[in-house]
Amino acid sequence: MTQQAILDAQHDRAAGYKVDLHRGERIGRVSSEWFSRPPDERFLSLLDLYAAVRDRTERSRTRTVESAAIRVEANREDAERLTLMLPGADAPVMPTHWSFGQLASLVGAPAAYLRQLPASLTGINLQYGLTSNRAEQVKTLEIEDGRIELRAVTGPDYGRIYDHELVEAVQRIAGNGTGDTRWKVPGVLDWSTGVYHPRVDITQDTTTLYASDRDVFLFLVDDLNPIEAGRLPDGSPDLYFRGFYCWNSEVGAKTLGMASFYLRAVCQNRNLWGVEDFEEITIRHSKYAASRFAHEAAPALTRFADSSPMPFVNGIKSAREKIVARTDEDRDEFLRRRGFSKKETAKIIETVLAEEGRKPESIFDFVQGITAVARDKTHQDARLDLEARAKKLLDRAA
Repeated sequence: MTQQAILDAQHDRAAGYKVDLHRGERIGRVSSEWFSRPPDERFLSLLDLYAAVRDRTERSRTRTVESAAIRVEANREDAERLTLMLPGADAPVMPTHWSFGQLASLVGAPAAYLRQLPASLTGINLQYGLTSNRAEQVKTLEIEDGRIELRAVTGPDYGRIYDHELVEAVQRIAGNGTGDTRWKVPGVLDWSTGVYHPRVDITQDTTTLYASDRDVFLFLVDDLNPIEAGRLPDGSPDLYFRGFYCWNSEVGAKTLGMASFYLRAVCQNRNLWGVEDFEEITIRHSKYAASRFAHEAAPALTRFADSSPMPFVNGIKSAREKIVARTDEDRDEFLRRRGFSKKETAKIIETVLAEEGRKPESIFDFVQGITAVARDKTHQDARLDLEARAKKLLDRAA
């Protein structure tokens, strides 16, 4: 592949884009999802994903009951079978692995220990906990699929946001997520050439649309419309793409949240490389969560999808142009006054020199050096601290 083919990629997207992975952050959240999802949790389009999570909503029902009125039933002929009879129910319900853990937490019992006991002993412990505690209301989520399963047991004020509601909000801006709009499942980085190819077949190995019985996770990018924000040391454009991921659990396994950012590439393992301007919002499933989703989270996603990249581009440009150090003394003083240790200061300067062929001078140089050092941190808190300090510098420059 020639350099000209890469630079003209806006006109010939099959050629791919040359990217610089030494800049920005590396974020592994999507990669963690990619590694952990079995085949039946991977979907090839938003349409398929929506159909799956919508179907289970239509087969589900909720009710609010007194915890003391729940009856635990164990089958003497099956040491592993335990069911619950809920007030007002016509048939017993079978707890899932997840809801069993919630139920055990409700009565203050260790779920791992209870799972090791015969169903009869587990039932005695659970029943004692439910009847001896002061009466509390709980909200249940049940689903019928040949048998009735208890998917979740939460507090009565749990503000459930259904997984299909999040998927539907994403569909409004991303269509099917396969390229019918500008938002799509990402392409893949060719490590041998440093070229990011936005066009790949969407398969179970490449998809970034996931759902299990307890959550949903989606990651999409706008990687057919690169954004140029300055130049690399060799004179080629420094290209970015917009991306976002979001998640939810309608059974209480996690919050609802979404993150938006600019990135330079996505590799086969779905690590995000060269990330800048990372922003994240989360919504706990409290009493007014559904209202907050409708009025805050969903509109925020739409605003990001429709927004101009110029504030980001101008911020990068300003950081590149803002020279803050011309001598070694200036560099040491700039970093030490911002709380970096002597060792960290030396490492940041050495990293920029190794990657750029010169010592840092601009705000952008220092930000890139700090984020590069952060990538090498094995302790998450230390890495996040450095990344936050780098972002603070960039924000001030903008």
